[in-house]
Amino acid sequence: MADFTLYAYQEEVVERALQKENIIIWLPTGGGKTRAAVYVAKRHLETTPNAKVVVLVNKVHLVDQHYEKEFKPKLGNRYSLAPVSGACDERDFFGVVMQSKDVVICTAQILYNSLTDQEEAKHVDLSDITLLIIDECHHTHKETVYNKIMRVYVEKKLKGDGPLPQILGLTASPGTGGAKILHKAVEHVLQICANLDSAIVSTKNYVPELREKVPRPVKTFDIVEKRLEDPFGDHLKWMMTQIHEFMNLSPDVSLRELGTQEYEADVVILEQRGVREDNRVMAQCAIHLRQYNDALLINDTLLMMDAYRSLADFYHSRFNPFDGTDIFLLGLFEENEVELRKLASNPHFENPKMDKLESILLEQFSSSGTSKGILFSKTRKSTHCLNDWIRKNPAMTAAGIKAAILIGAGNGNTHMTQNEQADTIRNFRINRLNLLISTSVAEEGLDIPECNFVVRYGLLTNEIAQQQASGRARARDSRYSVVAQEGGREVNRELINEYLEKLTGEAIDSVQRMSDNEFRKKITDLQMQAVLATKLQEKSRSAKNSRFPASSVQLLCRNCFEPVASGSDIKVLETIYANVNPDFKRKYKVGGQVMIAKTFDDWEPGCKISCDYCNKEWGYEVNYKKKLVLPNLAIKYFALETPEGRVTVKRWKDVPFTVEKFNFQEYCQDNFPDLFD
Repeated sequence: MADFTLYAYQEEVVERALQKENIIIWLPTGGGKTRAAVYVAKRHLETTPNAKVVVLVNKVHLVDQHYEKEFKPKLGNRYSLAPVSGACDERDFFGVVMQSKDVVICTAQILYNSLTDQEEAKHVDLSDITLLIIDECHHTHKETVYNKIMRVYVEKKLKGDGPLPQILGLTASPGTGGAKILHKAVEHVLQICANLDSAIVSTKNYVPELREKVPRPVKTFDIVEKRLEDPFGDHLKWMMTQIHEFMNLSPDVSLRELGTQEYEADVVILEQRGVREDNRVMAQCAIHLRQYNDALLINDTLLMMDAYRSLADFYHSRFNPFDGTDIFLLGLFEENEVELRKLASNPHFENPKMDKLESILLEQFSSSGTSKGILFSKTRKSTHCLNDWIRKNPAMTAAGIKAAILIGAGNGNTHMTQNEQADTIRNFRINRLNLLISTSVAEEGLDIPECNFVVRYGLLTNEIAQQQASGRARARDSRYSVVAQEGGREVNRELINEYLEKLTGEAIDSVQRMSDNEFRKKITDLQMQAVLATKLQEKSRSAKNSRFPASSVQLLCRNCFEPVASGSDIKVLETIYANVNPDFKRKYKVGGQVMIAKTFDDWEPGCKISCDYCNKEWGYEVNYKKKLVLPNLAIKYFALETPEGRVTVKRWKDVPFTVEKFNFQEYCQDNFPDLFD
């Protein structure tokens, strides 16, 4: 095994970890946190009898990245290692893998599942682990899976139920938790420390070396004057007022400024109210208003034609009209479609932000033939639009810009597969690409080579995201550009984030200056409060989930309000919620095949399903144990009629009735009795 050394600032931050203390390493992006963690793991394996190291990550692609790039090269010759994620078969016998390996790198969900699964081949106890490394540990809060794991740890600690693993957290950006004053920011940092049962450490004696090794980019605000005229946006707003008038809203409804995130929040609430009040006009108009608002937001950031296409795609692919409301909404768009397209095609009124972005990119690539950078944008849709714009721009091609999108992995058509992500990053590393157009997926975690510029375009994010994005510009004399409208919210948000970044450092410094007794007392108090709060939440959730008998709740299609099922028809199978009533097949029609990259223990996806009455999407069929075809329903597509009125929920765990587990044998006995004669 090749030995390796650390920089002096890294040696400083791992010193307490080498003494078996629980610590959080706070170093900037590019500061070598993972390398420091590998060093701690190596020393731990050398000095701890029956050592077992587990490395937790919060994204699937990071499993192989940490395994191949960091841990295997340094530890693989002497110790046995295994990468485990939901994409590999080892998850099905994770307990066996844990027994046979010295180091396991896995997603947090895999470990949490194994802590709660009593099947011998899958079960793991925290006492089986001697060192638990948690990557991007600032995510250890609220109901994240990191925090669920650490709650198990904290409860065992408070009960004196050991042994427990040593904790090593890694983060570049703990943040302030939304706090804007010092003592609240200190409370946030203390809460993170309590959640991880760890002290937070940073370099004190080697700050100059850290700054030398991890230089910060030069930040510029590239300000754009506001559009003098926007006839396309004005026409969209006029159409939205027509919908407002059609809705005949009551005086208690207040909608904020069109084309803002606040307006979007208002119409989301309005749709929910429409469903609750059996007011389909309100509910459907709110859905369409959100699409118009999305078009206005796109118009503010991208090309007018991108905004037009967004709205046109919604109407061209959406529906056959169900009632007069749908006829009005579709008719309004069709009557104005030609005018919208004409306005969107007029270059005189084009978005000035795009001109500014073009000049920044051309300047960057014209001045240096070796430039490499990341263009951060808000949505997957915007990354595709920007990529198309660059690809079709002759000046960009002449400047040698070779761009590709980098977005989150997933199963939908708008996601990338993990292999596609890896190929894109590989091509960027070997200079086949020199510009990544990315959502927030590139802000943290991914092993992206040094960039000499980062552009944030049309983004309003918190200080953590800003720090992570800025940290991607690691090359010396790098540039960090914020493209924003004069007087716009982006500039204000960036300035607030700069203040919050400074506040984070002050809060951490305050925590580090506490005496050991004071610090330990504070985090123990916070841990006891958290355990009590968790028990109260569980009690409250249990009461909420058993508020009504399942048979007294009806599921209604959220689009047409047609009753289609009883709550008692729904059973939970692993992670899916299926309607097991055979008569339900008469309520839906079947569409195209659903493709999901990963595999599951007892089921595989089938075809999409939608309401037989109004065509509203509902979910998809699953083939269970290769014997039963059952409809898997997404609760967001339904309303619930309860004895106390109609409600909507986002997640199945929030329904006000108990969903029982599916019993395969009992189902077969009830529906195929002749098999048991």
